[in-house]
Amino acid sequence: METSFAITGKGYVIVAADTTSARSIIKMKSDEDKIKTLSPHLLMAYSGEPGDTVQFAEYVERNIRLYHIRNLYALRPSASAAWIRRALATSLRSRKPYSVNLLVGGYDTSEHTPHLYWIDYLGTMSEVPFGAHGYGAYFALSLLDRYHDPEAPLEEGLATLRRCIDEVSKRLVVTPGKYKVKIVDKDGVREVEL
Repeated sequence: METSFAITGKGYVIVAADTTSARSIIKMKSDEDKIKTLSPHLLMAYSGEPGDTVQFAEYVERNIRLYHIRNLYALRPSASAAWIRRALATSLRSRKPYSVNLLVGGYDTSEHTPHLYWIDYLGTMSEVPFGAHGYGAYFALSLLDRYHDPEAPLEEGLATLRRCIDEVSKRLVVTPGKYKVKIVDKDGVREVEL
């Protein structure tokens, strides 16, 4: 019952993910952080099989950090998303593929634009203005389609996200509970409370 959302706006990307860790009908944890900070201007929300998600997220984080150390500059969001997609596509053709769905959001400091990429477990990637994964996506995508404004200020983007979370809480049989929300913009990554 995992749910993650992401929205782009005027100079920012908001990424939100529930904090519940569950297996079948058992809730094991309610404070799991499913959003990984990959670099000072790059975030990745992940969902899927519990072991695969953490292992793949740490693998991506370490490799993007290694690139930064070797080359003395960080990857741009588009290059990071392409590398992540390639890593998922390569694992798909192995004996043990990762079952991970991702929302990769970042702020390109050279172009001064936000970017959001939707990547699924098959290695499909698309740059989108908003995205969602999990059961909450069934309810949130129609709301985001109606209320998302690419030129919206941060407060309006947070209000749209709050609307999505409220709708999922009202409609979904098993409500995720709490959400962790992070924003990436020209100042870097920060966490906010809703």
